[in-house]
Amino acid sequence: MALVSASPLSLEIYNSRKRPSLNSGNRHRRPSSRVVSFQSPAKTEHQNWKVFLSTSLATAIIGFGALSSPFPATADLNKFEADVRGEFGIGSAAQFGSADLMKSVHQNENFRRANFTSANMRESDFSCSIFTGAYMEKAVAYKANFTGADLSDTLMDRMVLNEANLTNAVLARTILTRSDLGGAIIEGADFSDAVIDLSQKQALCKYASGTNPTSGVETRISLGCGNSRRNAYGSPSSPLLSAPPPKMLDRDGFCDPSSGLCDTK
Repeated sequence: MALVSASPLSLEIYNSRKRPSLNSGNRHRRPSSRVVSFQSPAKTEHQNWKVFLSTSLATAIIGFGALSSPFPATADLNKFEADVRGEFGIGSAAQFGSADLMKSVHQNENFRRANFTSANMRESDFSCSIFTGAYMEKAVAYKANFTGADLSDTLMDRMVLNEANLTNAVLARTILTRSDLGGAIIEGADFSDAVIDLSQKQALCKYASGTNPTSGVETRISLGCGNSRRNAYGSPSSPLLSAPPPKMLDRDGFCDPSSGLCDTK
């Protein structure tokens, strides 16, 4: 019986024939099937209706919440802010800038921190009203009535107050620079620490009289009328914007009466 010997080369050829070729495998591989879903028009329309209904429902809920809210919506926002009355609820902070308030009546009202810049206040009645911290620069208040009003700490720069009635009004620390108070009624008015032009103060001192019923301060004293010891550099009620001449000073730095330049009455 003859034995057949197999060489290593023949075994390698035999094994290679048994292994499947990668290229041949690719040729005989079944193509992968892709799953493509097609939605019917009825299902697509159903989903669109779901989105529409959910959006409408959310809009309706928001609208109902706005209507049931105690705070008014956009149309009434300004009205709501006006009712709150000012920043942090302090004062009015009302806006009357350049407003025409001629011959209007506002007695016993709160105008704290309000803005009256360049407002027309001719012949208006603001008696017993509160103007603390208000802005009234360049306003025209010819013959306006401020009897008993609180005008303390207000900015009244370049204001027209001709023949205005300031009887018993409080103008403590008020800025009245370059304002015209010609013919103003100031009986019982308190000008303590108010900033008034020197020429204007001198004109008011010619007829100032009375005592303020609220502060108990005499009008002439609040204006510094007849003060022979007036500071030569001025005071809040009669500022001197430039340094006084040396001949005006005494050894203590006050106005020297012998100079003839003091505002003595």
